[in-house]
Amino acid sequence: MRFRAKSSNLALYLPPSHVKSISVFAPATVANVACGFDIFGFAVDNPGDKITLTLTDEPGVRITDIIGDDGRLPREAHRNTASIAIQSFLKHIGQPDLGVDVILYKQMPLGSGLGSSAASAVAGVFAINELMERPLTTRELIPFAMEGERIACGSAHADNVGPSLLGGFVVVRSYQPLDVIRIQTPATLFCTLVHPDIEVNTKDARFILKNEVSLKNTITQMGNVAGLIAGLMTPDYDLISRSLVDVIIEPVRSILIPEFAEAKQAALQNGALGCSISGSGPSMFALCRDQETASRVGEAMQQAFLNAGIMSEAYVSEINQQGPKVID
Repeated sequence: MRFRAKSSNLALYLPPSHVKSISVFAPATVANVACGFDIFGFAVDNPGDKITLTLTDEPGVRITDIIGDDGRLPREAHRNTASIAIQSFLKHIGQPDLGVDVILYKQMPLGSGLGSSAASAVAGVFAINELMERPLTTRELIPFAMEGERIACGSAHADNVGPSLLGGFVVVRSYQPLDVIRIQTPATLFCTLVHPDIEVNTKDARFILKNEVSLKNTITQMGNVAGLIAGLMTPDYDLISRSLVDVIIEPVRSILIPEFAEAKQAALQNGALGCSISGSGPSMFALCRDQETASRVGEAMQQAFLNAGIMSEAYVSEINQQGPKVID
């Protein structure tokens, strides 16, 4: 996807008169996917965030309530990922003063590595685009959701918002220009997500990364990136398994996750194709050949954390191919 604004037509779009409110669900995502730091991501069915937007006569975007965050997220519109994405979109279509009330329902843990901030931004920008009768395509919404990510972690990256918006497995080939590619995945591929009851700050997880990488590790990582894409598209489960190896990021970030090695070993011993950190952590993901294996892997990973006294949540789902959706 190369983003190209339809700027010549944007002034024609006015607030619709027949729809005043809408609710949207946007899915959680796994970013990096082991070897694909900042370039790979895929969406899952569960968990995710929900947002309700209501058009009002009072100009401006307002956060009227956030449910499920224990009061931790900012209510100011210029500091919240969802409202920033909405404001960016409205400015682009020539409606910066449109009145919008926002209720955000956080249905996943904060700082989990599951794309929580991305899901909020995606839900917001997808919902306002629907309310405005779709002046932009879903693909064209990615840059506005990325602005929400910039507020959340200081980096306008697309490896979470891309799959959350488009569904499926995406590759961020380039940022200048933005080029996001959606690729085919096996129909029976399942993901296990396990979120241990600890928190890893995204900014901290980026801070500890090395600025330089050896040529040897770069070559190994490039081979795994190519192998994973080939394995997903073929499909070839054995190739997927061999390629789900991260020799650059995982060795550094895994030290922030207690019992990481034990949980990963439990996943592999119970049939996972591969296992690594979801995003910046502390959540971990495993890809599996079928739902039965994915469920077994989740139980084993949870037990590994429990052996160290760490409670966790587990989710099992297919790769979400739809992305955000309007809900009742």
